[in-house]
Amino acid sequence: MIGQNAKAYRLPAALFGALCMVGIGGSGQALAQQAQQEPPQGWFKACTKQEDVDVCNVQFLRRAETGQLLTSVNLIEVKGKVNRSVLQIAVPSGRLIPPGIGLQVDGGTTQKIEYAICVPDRCVAEAPLTDQVVSAFKRGSELTLTSVNFQNQPNPIKVTLQGFTNAFDGEPLQQSDLDERQKRLEEFVSKNNQEFVDKLKQAQEQAKQQSQ
Repeated sequence: MIGQNAKAYRLPAALFGALCMVGIGGSGQALAQQAQQEPPQGWFKACTKQEDVDVCNVQFLRRAETGQLLTSVNLIEVKGKVNRSVLQIAVPSGRLIPPGIGLQVDGGTTQKIEYAICVPDRCVAEAPLTDQVVSAFKRGSELTLTSVNFQNQPNPIKVTLQGFTNAFDGEPLQQSDLDERQKRLEEFVSKNNQEFVDKLKQAQEQAKQQSQ
């Protein structure tokens, strides 16, 4: 069970914010091929140096059209003064804590990943990152991540494993690619938020006209 002894592998709090920063990226070539209406998504690797440690994060991000995080999967390796290998899964806040997050590769057994921390916009579950986990991801085609919201309703999210092996075994992205991806994401969120405001104004105008 990959959820075993997850707390023993918990990262220092100082690294949590750093890992959130590492988790922004995407190759310039892939970005050029993406449709303009879609946010940057897909597996990628980003590495950074934080004080006495080197941190590499192989990550998949999924966001809603508003830019809200729906889920992220992080395979984090920390080397140096601190040596840790951790699997992190993030989901929106407003979750029931005891159920944790169910992780299923294809049609395999669902394994519980326990929550480690919640911040205002997300809750993060952690488990040891083992060779068995990496091998399962490489062999698989799809992850199903299931959290339970405050209404006691399960929220399964599908995550493709296509591109995972190339990201995990390949070179990390350059900072320019990370910056470009973040810029694209911000533009996407801004565009969709403006469209929402415009539609809301139109609906209000129509409601006024109908009431006259």
